[in-house]
Amino acid sequence: MMKILRYLLFPFAILYDVITRIRNLCFDAGFFKQKVFKIPIIVVGNLSVGGTGKTPQIEYLVRLLKGTYKVAIVSRGYGRKTKGYFLANNTHTSKDIGDEPLQYFNKFDTVNVAVAEKRVLGISNILRNTSSEIVLLDDAYQHRNVKGSFYVLLTKYNDLFVNDFLLPTGNLRESKKGAQRTDVIVVTKCPKNLKDRSKKAIQYKLKKYNKKIFFTTISYDETTSGSEQIYVNDLKNYTVLLVTGIANPSPMLSFLEEKEVRVRHLKFPDHHAFSIKEIQTITTKYHKLKASKKILLTTEKDYVRLSTQIDNISFLGIKTSFLDNKGKEFDELIMRHIQQNQR
Repeated sequence: MMKILRYLLFPFAILYDVITRIRNLCFDAGFFKQKVFKIPIIVVGNLSVGGTGKTPQIEYLVRLLKGTYKVAIVSRGYGRKTKGYFLANNTHTSKDIGDEPLQYFNKFDTVNVAVAEKRVLGISNILRNTSSEIVLLDDAYQHRNVKGSFYVLLTKYNDLFVNDFLLPTGNLRESKKGAQRTDVIVVTKCPKNLKDRSKKAIQYKLKKYNKKIFFTTISYDETTSGSEQIYVNDLKNYTVLLVTGIANPSPMLSFLEEKEVRVRHLKFPDHHAFSIKEIQTITTKYHKLKASKKILLTTEKDYVRLSTQIDNISFLGIKTSFLDNKGKEFDELIMRHIQQNQR
Protein backbone atom coordinates (compact mmCIF):
# COMPACT_ATOMS: atom_id res chain seq x y z
CA MET A 1 0.00 0.00 0.00
CA MET A 2 2.82 2.39 0.92
CA LYS A 3 4.62 1.69 -2.38
CA ILE A 4 1.45 2.44 -4.35
CA LEU A 5 0.97 5.69 -2.44
CA ARG A 6 4.57 6.71 -3.16
CA TYR A 7 4.10 6.15 -6.88
CA LEU A 8 0.89 8.18 -6.82
CA LEU A 9 2.88 11.05 -5.26
CA PHE A 10 5.37 11.03 -8.17
CA PRO A 11 4.24 14.48 -9.49
CA PHE A 12 5.07 15.99 -6.10
CA ALA A 13 8.52 14.39 -6.25
CA ILE A 14 9.12 16.11 -9.61
CA LEU A 15 8.01 19.44 -8.12
CA TYR A 16 10.27 18.88 -5.11
CA ASP A 17 13.15 18.13 -7.46
CA VAL A 18 12.61 21.39 -9.35
CA ILE A 19 12.49 23.43 -6.14
CA THR A 20 15.63 21.89 -4.64
CA ARG A 21 17.55 22.19 -7.94
CA ILE A 22 16.68 25.90 -8.21
CA ARG A 23 17.76 26.42 -4.61
CA ASN A 24 21.10 24.70 -5.21
CA LEU A 25 21.65 26.64 -8.42
CA CYS A 26 21.11 29.89 -6.52
CA PHE A 27 23.78 28.88 -3.99
CA ASP A 28 26.16 27.69 -6.73
CA ALA A 29 25.75 30.95 -8.67
CA GLY A 30 26.20 33.10 -5.58
CA PHE A 31 22.67 34.53 -5.53
CA PHE A 32 22.24 32.96 -2.09
CA LYS A 33 25.17 33.76 0.18
CA GLN A 34 27.15 31.21 2.15
CA LYS A 35 28.95 32.05 5.38
CA VAL A 36 32.64 31.11 5.36
CA PHE A 37 34.33 30.63 8.73
CA LYS A 38 38.02 30.98 9.52
CA ILE A 39 38.37 27.50 11.01
CA PRO A 40 37.81 24.05 9.47
CA ILE A 41 34.11 23.14 9.25
CA ILE A 42 33.64 19.42 8.57
CA VAL A 43 30.12 18.62 7.39
CA VAL A 44 28.73 15.10 7.84
CA GLY A 45 25.46 14.37 6.09
CA ASN A 46 23.58 12.43 3.46
CA LEU A 47 21.23 12.83 0.51
CA SER A 48 18.55 10.57 1.94
CA VAL A 49 16.45 10.74 5.09
CA GLY A 50 17.60 8.97 8.25
CA GLY A 51 19.51 5.85 9.15
CA THR A 52 22.84 6.24 7.34
CA GLY A 53 25.05 6.26 10.43
CA LYS A 54 25.80 9.95 10.95
CA THR A 55 26.10 9.66 14.73
CA PRO A 56 28.85 6.99 14.79
CA GLN A 57 30.65 8.84 11.98
CA ILE A 58 30.64 12.08 14.01
CA GLU A 59 31.91 10.14 17.02
CA TYR A 60 34.67 8.61 14.90
CA LEU A 61 35.82 12.10 13.94
CA VAL A 62 35.69 13.24 17.56
CA ARG A 63 37.94 10.36 18.63
CA LEU A 64 40.33 11.19 15.81
CA LEU A 65 40.57 14.90 16.60
CA LYS A 66 39.93 15.52 20.29
CA GLY A 67 43.46 14.68 21.43
CA THR A 68 44.98 17.29 19.11
CA TYR A 69 42.35 19.98 18.63
CA LYS A 70 39.56 21.67 20.57
CA VAL A 71 36.49 20.20 18.90
CA ALA A 72 32.91 21.46 18.76
CA ILE A 73 29.80 19.77 17.40
CA VAL A 74 26.89 21.81 16.07
CA SER A 75 23.58 20.06 15.41
CA ARG A 76 20.02 21.02 14.73
CA GLY A 77 18.96 19.01 17.79
CA TYR A 78 16.23 17.06 16.05
CA GLY A 79 13.33 16.09 18.30
CA ARG A 80 13.97 18.69 21.00
CA LYS A 81 11.15 20.77 22.43
CA THR A 82 13.10 24.04 22.38
CA LYS A 83 14.01 26.58 19.71
CA GLY A 84 17.12 28.62 19.08
CA TYR A 85 20.71 28.24 20.23
CA PHE A 86 21.80 26.19 23.25
CA LEU A 87 25.30 25.27 24.39
CA ALA A 88 24.92 21.89 26.11
CA ASN A 89 25.49 21.71 29.87
CA ASN A 90 24.80 19.27 32.70
CA THR A 91 21.25 20.53 33.25
CA HIS A 92 20.05 19.76 29.74
CA THR A 93 17.90 16.77 28.78
CA SER A 94 17.07 15.33 25.37
CA LYS A 95 13.96 17.51 25.38
CA ASP A 96 16.21 20.57 25.59
CA ILE A 97 18.86 19.69 23.01
CA GLY A 98 17.85 16.41 21.32
CA ASP A 99 19.04 12.85 21.87
CA GLU A 100 22.12 12.81 19.62
CA PRO A 101 23.64 16.08 20.97
CA LEU A 102 23.02 14.85 24.52
CA GLN A 103 24.76 11.59 23.64
CA TYR A 104 27.77 13.52 22.33
CA PHE A 105 27.84 15.73 25.43
CA ASN A 106 27.65 12.79 27.85
CA LYS A 107 30.27 10.81 25.97
CA PHE A 108 32.98 13.40 25.29
CA ASP A 109 33.68 15.69 28.22
CA THR A 110 36.26 17.83 26.34
CA VAL A 111 33.99 18.54 23.35
CA ASN A 112 31.66 21.54 23.12
CA VAL A 113 28.19 20.64 21.84
CA ALA A 114 25.64 23.17 20.62
CA VAL A 115 22.25 23.04 18.91
CA ALA A 116 20.67 25.59 16.60
CA GLU A 117 18.25 25.37 13.70
CA LYS A 118 20.27 28.06 11.95
CA ARG A 119 23.76 26.61 11.63
CA VAL A 120 25.38 30.01 10.96
CA LEU A 121 24.05 31.23 14.31
CA GLY A 122 25.12 28.00 16.00
CA ILE A 123 28.69 28.13 14.71
CA SER A 124 29.03 31.89 15.34
CA ASN A 125 27.87 31.54 18.94
CA ILE A 126 29.96 28.49 19.78
CA LEU A 127 33.07 30.19 18.40
CA ARG A 128 32.25 33.30 20.43
CA ASN A 129 31.59 31.35 23.63
CA THR A 130 34.34 28.71 23.42
CA SER A 131 37.90 28.31 22.14
CA SER A 132 36.94 25.64 19.60
CA GLU A 133 39.37 25.10 16.73
CA ILE A 134 37.27 22.75 14.58
CA VAL A 135 33.52 22.41 14.13
CA LEU A 136 31.83 19.16 13.16
CA LEU A 137 28.50 19.99 11.54
CA ASP A 138 26.07 17.13 12.13
CA ASP A 139 23.46 16.29 9.48
CA ALA A 140 23.91 19.54 7.56
CA TYR A 141 24.60 18.54 3.96
CA GLN A 142 21.57 20.50 2.73
CA HIS A 143 22.17 23.51 5.03
CA ARG A 144 24.05 25.51 2.47
CA ASN A 145 23.99 28.83 4.31
CA VAL A 146 27.25 27.56 5.81
CA LYS A 147 30.15 26.86 3.48
CA GLY A 148 31.86 23.79 4.89
CA SER A 149 35.57 23.32 4.34
CA PHE A 150 35.22 19.53 3.99
CA TYR A 151 32.17 17.35 3.23
CA VAL A 152 31.63 13.71 4.19
CA LEU A 153 28.64 12.21 2.36
CA LEU A 154 27.22 9.00 3.82
CA THR A 155 25.19 6.44 1.90
CA LYS A 156 23.97 3.12 3.24
CA TYR A 157 25.29 -0.10 1.70
CA ASN A 158 21.88 -1.66 1.06
CA ASP A 159 20.18 1.64 0.16
CA LEU A 160 22.60 3.64 -2.01
CA PHE A 161 21.48 7.13 -2.98
CA VAL A 162 22.14 6.30 -6.66
CA ASN A 163 19.34 3.71 -6.47
CA ASP A 164 16.86 6.10 -4.87
CA PHE A 165 14.48 8.87 -5.95
CA LEU A 166 13.34 12.14 -4.43
CA LEU A 167 10.75 12.57 -1.71
CA PRO A 168 7.94 11.67 -1.42
CA THR A 169 8.26 8.86 -4.02
CA GLY A 170 11.73 7.97 -2.72
CA ASN A 171 13.84 9.04 0.25
CA LEU A 172 16.19 11.62 -1.28
CA ARG A 173 16.28 15.13 0.19
CA GLU A 174 17.73 16.49 -3.04
CA SER A 175 18.88 15.33 -6.47
CA LYS A 176 21.69 12.77 -6.76
CA LYS A 177 23.64 15.58 -8.40
CA GLY A 178 24.16 16.96 -4.89
CA ALA A 179 26.87 14.31 -4.43
CA GLN A 180 29.13 16.49 -6.58
CA ARG A 181 29.58 18.85 -3.59
CA THR A 182 31.18 16.26 -1.35
CA ASP A 183 34.87 15.57 -0.80
CA VAL A 184 34.47 11.88 0.06
CA ILE A 185 31.69 9.30 -0.07
CA VAL A 186 31.45 6.82 2.80
CA VAL A 187 29.39 3.69 2.18
CA THR A 188 28.10 2.78 5.65
CA LYS A 189 26.70 -0.30 7.40
CA CYS A 190 28.51 -2.72 5.08
CA PRO A 191 28.82 -6.41 5.96
CA LYS A 192 32.13 -7.05 7.71
CA ASN A 193 33.03 -9.62 5.05
CA LEU A 194 32.06 -7.46 2.08
CA LYS A 195 33.20 -9.16 -1.12
CA ASP A 196 35.52 -7.41 -3.57
CA ARG A 197 33.00 -7.82 -6.38
CA SER A 198 30.36 -6.01 -4.28
CA LYS A 199 32.78 -3.14 -3.61
CA LYS A 200 33.64 -2.88 -7.28
CA ALA A 201 29.95 -2.84 -8.22
CA ILE A 202 29.32 0.04 -5.82
CA GLN A 203 32.43 1.89 -6.97
CA TYR A 204 31.23 1.55 -10.55
CA LYS A 205 27.83 3.03 -9.65
CA LEU A 206 29.50 5.98 -7.90
CA LYS A 207 32.28 6.42 -10.46
CA LYS A 208 30.72 9.37 -12.25
CA TYR A 209 30.99 11.55 -9.13
CA ASN A 210 34.79 11.16 -9.18
CA LYS A 211 35.11 11.06 -5.39
CA LYS A 212 37.23 9.01 -3.02
CA ILE A 213 35.09 6.14 -1.72
CA PHE A 214 35.43 4.45 1.67
CA PHE A 215 33.54 1.47 3.07
CA THR A 216 32.62 1.20 6.75
CA THR A 217 30.81 -1.24 8.99
CA ILE A 218 29.18 -1.04 12.39
CA SER A 219 31.01 -2.62 15.33
CA TYR A 220 29.18 -3.23 18.59
CA ASP A 221 30.65 -2.94 22.07
CA GLU A 222 31.74 -6.15 23.79
CA THR A 223 29.52 -5.44 26.81
CA THR A 224 26.24 -3.70 27.46
CA SER A 225 26.32 -0.42 29.38
CA GLY A 226 23.84 1.39 31.58
CA SER A 227 21.97 -0.52 34.27
CA GLU A 228 23.76 -3.82 33.59
CA GLN A 229 27.19 -4.65 32.18
CA ILE A 230 26.90 -8.01 30.44
CA TYR A 231 29.26 -9.49 27.87
CA VAL A 232 27.53 -9.62 24.49
CA ASN A 233 28.55 -13.26 24.09
CA ASP A 234 26.67 -14.04 27.31
CA LEU A 235 23.43 -12.46 26.11
CA LYS A 236 22.43 -15.80 24.54
CA ASN A 237 21.69 -16.90 28.10
CA TYR A 238 19.19 -14.04 28.49
CA THR A 239 15.81 -13.10 27.11
CA VAL A 240 16.13 -9.58 25.72
CA LEU A 241 13.36 -7.03 25.44
CA LEU A 242 14.78 -4.65 22.83
CA VAL A 243 13.28 -1.16 22.59
CA THR A 244 14.25 0.98 19.59
CA GLY A 245 13.29 4.44 18.39
CA ILE A 246 15.76 4.74 15.51
CA ALA A 247 15.30 4.86 11.74
CA ASN A 248 16.76 1.42 11.05
CA PRO A 249 17.10 -1.13 13.88
CA SER A 250 17.75 -4.02 11.45
CA PRO A 251 21.56 -4.10 11.90
CA MET A 252 21.23 -4.42 15.68
CA LEU A 253 18.59 -7.15 15.33
CA SER A 254 20.80 -9.02 12.87
CA PHE A 255 23.79 -8.71 15.21
CA LEU A 256 21.83 -10.12 18.16
CA GLU A 257 20.46 -12.90 15.95
CA GLU A 258 24.02 -13.84 14.95
CA LYS A 259 24.84 -14.07 18.66
CA GLU A 260 21.87 -16.45 19.11
CA VAL A 261 20.10 -14.04 21.45
CA ARG A 262 16.38 -14.46 22.14
CA VAL A 263 14.92 -11.04 21.33
CA ARG A 264 11.48 -9.53 21.69
CA HIS A 265 11.41 -6.22 19.86
CA LEU A 266 9.33 -3.11 20.55
CA LYS A 267 9.84 -0.76 17.60
CA PHE A 268 9.05 2.96 17.69
CA PRO A 269 9.65 5.74 15.12
CA ASP A 270 12.98 7.56 14.85
CA HIS A 271 13.58 10.13 17.65
CA HIS A 272 10.33 8.98 19.27
CA ALA A 273 9.17 10.91 22.33
CA PHE A 274 8.01 8.15 24.67
CA SER A 275 4.75 8.86 26.49
CA ILE A 276 4.03 7.83 30.08
CA LYS A 277 1.66 5.15 28.78
CA GLU A 278 4.33 3.76 26.45
CA ILE A 279 6.85 3.66 29.29
CA GLN A 280 4.33 1.75 31.38
CA THR A 281 3.76 -0.68 28.49
CA ILE A 282 7.51 -1.25 28.10
CA THR A 283 8.07 -1.92 31.81
CA THR A 284 4.98 -4.16 32.04
CA LYS A 285 6.11 -6.26 29.07
CA TYR A 286 9.56 -6.57 30.60
CA HIS A 287 8.28 -7.68 34.00
CA LYS A 288 5.98 -10.23 32.32
CA LEU A 289 8.90 -11.97 30.60
CA LYS A 290 9.08 -15.47 32.03
CA ALA A 291 12.82 -15.94 32.13
CA SER A 292 15.30 -16.41 34.96
CA LYS A 293 17.71 -14.11 33.14
CA LYS A 294 16.36 -11.11 31.25
CA ILE A 295 17.52 -7.65 30.26
CA LEU A 296 15.79 -4.52 29.02
CA LEU A 297 18.00 -3.29 26.19
CA THR A 298 18.00 -0.29 23.86
CA THR A 299 20.27 1.65 21.53
CA GLU A 300 22.69 4.26 22.83
CA LYS A 301 20.72 7.05 21.16
CA ASP A 302 17.45 5.88 22.72
CA TYR A 303 19.12 5.40 26.10
CA VAL A 304 19.60 9.14 26.63
CA ARG A 305 15.81 9.52 26.47
CA LEU A 306 14.68 6.32 28.16
CA SER A 307 17.17 6.27 31.06
CA THR A 308 15.45 9.26 32.67
CA GLN A 309 12.17 7.32 32.71
CA ILE A 310 13.29 3.71 33.25
CA ASP A 311 15.89 2.78 35.87
CA ASN A 312 16.76 -0.77 34.85
CA ILE A 313 17.57 -0.18 31.19
CA SER A 314 20.85 -0.91 29.40
CA PHE A 315 22.22 -0.10 25.96
CA LEU A 316 24.58 -1.56 23.41
CA GLY A 317 27.01 1.00 22.04
CA ILE A 318 28.28 1.09 18.47
CA LYS A 319 31.29 2.40 16.57
CA THR A 320 32.03 2.81 12.89
CA SER A 321 35.03 0.91 11.52
CA PHE A 322 36.66 1.23 8.12
CA LEU A 323 37.04 -1.86 5.97
CA ASP A 324 40.27 -2.93 4.23
CA ASN A 325 42.40 -1.02 6.76
CA LYS A 326 41.38 2.23 5.06
CA GLY A 327 40.86 4.06 8.34
CA LYS A 328 44.41 5.37 8.32
CA GLU A 329 43.94 6.77 4.81
CA PHE A 330 40.71 8.50 5.86
CA ASP A 331 42.36 9.87 9.01
CA GLU A 332 45.30 11.28 7.04
CA LEU A 333 42.90 12.91 4.59
CA ILE A 334 41.06 14.67 7.41
CA MET A 335 44.22 15.72 9.28
CA ARG A 336 45.85 17.04 6.11
CA HIS A 337 42.74 19.06 5.32
CA ILE A 338 42.72 20.59 8.81
CA GLN A 339 46.40 21.51 8.66
CA GLN A 340 45.87 23.18 5.29
CA ASN A 341 42.82 25.13 6.47
CA GLN A 342 43.96 26.48 9.82
CA ARG A 343 44.31 30.25 9.82
